[in-house]
Amino acid sequence: MKTILIYPGIAGRGFNCLSQGMDAGWVSHGLGSISAAAKADGFEVDLIDLRALTGWDHFRAEFARRAPDVIGLTMMSVDYNPVKQALAIAREVKPDVVTIVGGPHVTLALEDSLRIPNVDYMVTNEGEVSFPRLLRAISEGRRPAEKVIYGETPDLDQIPFIDRSLFLDEWRKWGYTLNSPEVPFVAELPGPFVTIIAGRGCAYNCSFCKPGEDHIFGKRVRRRSVDNVIQELRELRERYHFASFMFHDDCLAEDRRWVKEFCEKYKAEGFTQPFFCQSRADLVVRHEDIVALMREAGLAGYFIGFESGNQRILNFLRKGTTVERNLEAGRVCRKHGLAIWANYMLGIPTETKEEVMDTVNMIREIDPDYYSPAFFTPHPGTDLYDYCVENDLSLIQDYDSYRRNPTEPKIKGQDYEFLSWARDHSQKRKPSNRARRAARTFVRKYGNPANYLRKIRKLTGTYREEPALTGSLPDGGQMAKGSKEQYSSGL
Repeated sequence: MKTILIYPGIAGRGFNCLSQGMDAGWVSHGLGSISAAAKADGFEVDLIDLRALTGWDHFRAEFARRAPDVIGLTMMSVDYNPVKQALAIAREVKPDVVTIVGGPHVTLALEDSLRIPNVDYMVTNEGEVSFPRLLRAISEGRRPAEKVIYGETPDLDQIPFIDRSLFLDEWRKWGYTLNSPEVPFVAELPGPFVTIIAGRGCAYNCSFCKPGEDHIFGKRVRRRSVDNVIQELRELRERYHFASFMFHDDCLAEDRRWVKEFCEKYKAEGFTQPFFCQSRADLVVRHEDIVALMREAGLAGYFIGFESGNQRILNFLRKGTTVERNLEAGRVCRKHGLAIWANYMLGIPTETKEEVMDTVNMIREIDPDYYSPAFFTPHPGTDLYDYCVENDLSLIQDYDSYRRNPTEPKIKGQDYEFLSWARDHSQKRKPSNRARRAARTFVRKYGNPANYLRKIRKLTGTYREEPALTGSLPDGGQMAKGSKEQYSSGL
């Protein structure tokens, strides 16, 4: 029995977009995981990734050529339209194909999902146990009578590592030539680059995310053992010789014991590859010892959801942190030489222009290395989505608009011309920050400025030996505390 998984992620960049950034060059861990589980149970599994195709006619031809017995599609809310279209074509080309749909939208909006035609089965929650079991029943002629198959919670240490070859083998058929399993996206993480997930779930209660994630994964965080993660990294090192990686976890840094054990074993295994992970501003501030430990192990940067620079809005979002902690987290990251990927939202329900400017000013003060602004988008399964529905605020007319892109109106009551200006202004660095970054770039490119000037003076014949640093300045004056290092470094 031939099974083909279909990845529908074209809502952002459309067809024929392979390698064009993280949303067009990263694997789907969900499909990769159920593929690995199905293959471990003896099934033949293949992939059609819509991002690699040129259009729907191409999909039709490719589907007809492969002629699968079963297809499985994953669906976030933003994928609703391409999933619906792919199912319609599949049924038209091969009427007897068995169709299975899973993914977050199925769990969070089951009634809405059930309205999609041409679906035989819907699998909710996690699929590593239920999907292979459903394939077995289909292959043995015992097709379930019920349409909705409720997923079972797997033991994360017992399921196979995700099937990355499912994507790489498919991509290379269509011209993916990068020497990297996934597309690198920041300078601090060179290729070959991979992404991994160490756990599922989130312990926090932000209103723009919860309780949807609890419905999918349960109310507690389930994390793989450190040994299990290290074993996956060993295999990735052997197979792909990765030079960097990223943790996809919602908040890896919350578990101090897990992080300490990971850092110790990561270094003990001889890993030196840099990595990024997600954290929270309050965790960065409260647990600076963990920040230092992770930095020593190879952490190159944090994704941090600052969200807002206004305390009322942070409270409205149930973020559980403060504006001052947001700012202090930026300072802590700078202190430890960590890059900052700043996630923040504009146009939140009830937010005023003055409160938007608080966010703009906070982001400019933090001076992140990477900006990731979004216009607030109400997503099904969250408390803020319900709030928008109850107060008739949502402007979402099409599933494609569930993208978090900061380019189109999402809710009523917001001035999106102003928000577009605020989005752009938030990414303009303050003069002091521009100067500091220019100095850092100079040091990276040319080395110590004092050494650079020394070379110039030697070339021009104006060099003279400087007096040794002994605790006094060259003119005989006393050094301020800590300035000896600054003088000797030329900064």
